[in-house]
Amino acid sequence: MARLPRLTVAGLPHHVIQRGNNGQAVFVDDTDRELMLSLMADYARQFQVAIHAYLLLDNRVQLLLTPAKTDGLAGFMQAVGRRYVRLFNDRHARTGTLWEGRYRSTVLEPESHLLPCMVHMDLGPVRAGLVDRAEHYPWSSHRHHIGQAPDRLITPHPLWWTLGNTPFAREMAYAELVREGVGVSQGEALMQATLHGWALGSSAFVAALQKQTPRRVGPLRPGRPPRRA
Repeated sequence: MARLPRLTVAGLPHHVIQRGNNGQAVFVDDTDRELMLSLMADYARQFQVAIHAYLLLDNRVQLLLTPAKTDGLAGFMQAVGRRYVRLFNDRHARTGTLWEGRYRSTVLEPESHLLPCMVHMDLGPVRAGLVDRAEHYPWSSHRHHIGQAPDRLITPHPLWWTLGNTPFAREMAYAELVREGVGVSQGEALMQATLHGWALGSSAFVAALQKQTPRRVGPLRPGRPPRRA
């Protein structure tokens, strides 16, 4: 079965995952991680992509971002990915592929899924057993969002401002969201939607998206298709 084209909608947040080929490491050391952040900052401006959150783990990159143009996300990911592989291979004296094929992504209904997505990303290093608290992991945007380490890469989503009337209030409110965490089912729904490319949101949100594109935005219902009259 042919793969569906990626679902990209300008002006809506997307959760994106790019993994190493066969689970291999895409970051050997902190210099690699700093290079990735630098490239993302450069190309985000060029392709008009607003990055709301990021997470760098040894074998993958996770992003929460909003493209201003329909082709902005693909252009951004391709430019960052290709440039990073060339520099990574030169630096580590290797050749060949680094990424596991295409990046995976989903369009999120912001009101219900943007902040939970940020929390789920920030808690990734905790779930992986790398740290015991999200703020102890240096290679995510979590410390920016709780006021510990300002990060110029981050562009706040409009929903971020609704967390409080002052920076301190917003940072405290977000820290509390991270302490509360995200339910297993909600985290699983986010990952499955991202890996399969389905929109994630209410039935009304998904139906509205479907009217904007001929590309199917959700999985088919189980069972046989209805017979034609």
